[in-house]
This record gives sequence, C-alpha cells and structure tokens, in this order.
Amino acid sequence: MKRLAPGEKPPQFILFSFDGVGVSKNWDLFLRTAAESDARFTALMTGLYFLTDTKKRQYRGPGYKPGEAAIGFGGSKKEVIEEITYLNRTWYDGHEMGTHFVGHFCAGTKNPGKSWTSAEWRHELAQFFRLMTQWRELNGIRTGPDLAFGPEAVKGARTQCLEGSMKALFPALRAYDMMWDSSMPASRPGVYWPSKINGIWEFPVPYVWSPALKQRQTALDYNFWYSVNKATDRPADRARIARVVTSTYDYMLRRAYEGNRAPLVIANHLNTWNTNAFNPATAAFMRRACTKPEVICATHQDVIAWMELQGPAVLKKWRSMAPVAVDAHH
Repeated sequence: MKRLAPGEKPPQFILFSFDGVGVSKNWDLFLRTAAESDARFTALMTGLYFLTDTKKRQYRGPGYKPGEAAIGFGGSKKEVIEEITYLNRTWYDGHEMGTHFVGHFCAGTKNPGKSWTSAEWRHELAQFFRLMTQWRELNGIRTGPDLAFGPEAVKGARTQCLEGSMKALFPALRAYDMMWDSSMPASRPGVYWPSKINGIWEFPVPYVWSPALKQRQTALDYNFWYSVNKATDRPADRARIARVVTSTYDYMLRRAYEGNRAPLVIANHLNTWNTNAFNPATAAFMRRACTKPEVICATHQDVIAWMELQGPAVLKKWRSMAPVAVDAHH
C-alpha cells in the first residue's frame, strides 16, 4: 500500500460482499474462487444464525416480542457449529467480517428498519454482538470450535433490504466503533468514489446502466432478479439472469477501469435463488476481474486505509471525476 504520485492512477479496487452468509455450497464456491484469484471479500453476518431454533427467544428485535424474526434462525446445534466453522474458515483466509444485523425486518413488517430510531439501531447492534460473543452459553453448545474473532473485527455494516437513514443509523455505528456502511441509496447514478459522512465511510450499492436490461439498475442480485421476472423462481430465466449479471458487472468494470477508477461495490447473497442463477456468474466475474492487471479485489477496511493514506489533493482529483456506467455511453 503506497501513496500515489501526482498523475499516477489508483488501483481499480473491487469490493465483493455477501449479505447474511448462511451455510451454502456457494460459500465454498467463493472461498475457493477467492483463493484462486487472490481476492478478498466481506462476509456480512446475520445474528440469527448464532442461535438455534429452540433458543430463538434469546433475541428480541426493536418493537418485537422475543423470538420474532422475519427469516429463520440457525437451526440445530450442529448447524450453528457448522456456521461457526465456515466463519472461521473465512476469517483465516483473510476476508473481512461485517454485520447484516439480526432480525431482517424490511418493508411489510410491523416495525421495518426504515422507521428505526438511532436507539433502535443501537439495540439491534447490542443484540447482534451479544449473540456473536455468547452463542455458546445461549445455546448450551460445548463442542466445536470457538469463534476465531471478536467484535473488534466488525467495522462495517449493510442493513437488511438496504433500509434505514444516515441520521438514525450512523450514530449507532459510531457508538460501536464502526468505520463504514454500505446501505444507503446511491446519491446519483453511476460508479463514483465513496465519501466520509459524519464519521462513517459510505459505500453505496451502485445504481448503474445494465447493457442486458437496457436500463439503470441497482447492482444487487435480488434487484437484478426482480427486474428480470419480479423475483419469481423460474428456471427458464436462469441463463438470462446470468447474462444480466455478467454484462452489468463487466460494464461497470470497463467504465471504471478506463475512467475514474472508483471502487466497484459488488453486493450479493449466498442464496440459490432461481436455481442458483447468480453466484456462478458472480464467481466467474471474480475470477476474470481479480486477475486483471492493476485490479485489487479488497475489503472495505483495505480501501479506507488506502484512501486515508493518500495526499488530499491527489485523492480530491480522482473523487472529483464524473461517475461512470451512468448510461450506455459513459
């Protein structure tokens, strides 16, 4: 890691991240692909997976009864131990750990994240870290490995369904000594450099031109799915979805690499939606992109450290450049 000289181009950073990280064959796929491609990614942990189904009442979300959640808990003791084992593998491979919070309360629930106050976000984070650090005691699990890292490793977040406001969320993140967020709507179309806002670096999921869809699109796997077929599990659409993912990511990379060199945010889940249409295409992009000259597939903490190392004038020049992948021509 070094400071840029005047006139020198930044590396092309790519930030792969995965929301939730429940045990899946796709977790193995990305651990393997990252190792083969010299890539690092961010695992955004869901706190529910630290609790067995029988101990779900140990979690209480803001405005909810104990044990209420919008998605499933961690299953059996064996399944919780398997989750811990995968998290440890990910950590030992050099990847970053973040939080995806706990209850996954989105639009349509009685108290969705978009309505939460700062106190409610702090409550949710307190619940997350309690489950993360006390999972053995809470579940009565005495076998299997300990979790290899602690709360001090968690420096960033993405909220459930990209909900919440900076005004409410950011004070809660600061209270837990966090550095970054990747939840807020992009402030403008295209790929552009992140900003530090009220002490938190914001890495928005980009709203970019998708050549396959011939429209602007939030570059998140679920949003791609919704644009293709309203998020319906339709095997006949698998190849088309893969083309949409591939063409959008390739276009983002080409425009940024040849233009403003802004970090690419590639946001995904490890789910097998639509007969696993998304993850093989994303893994192929990782393999192709991360081995390209001047490309570094890094973590949010890596990119923050790099930005904070740069001379203000040099970084200002690159951050002042126009967004790219805004439309079919730019």
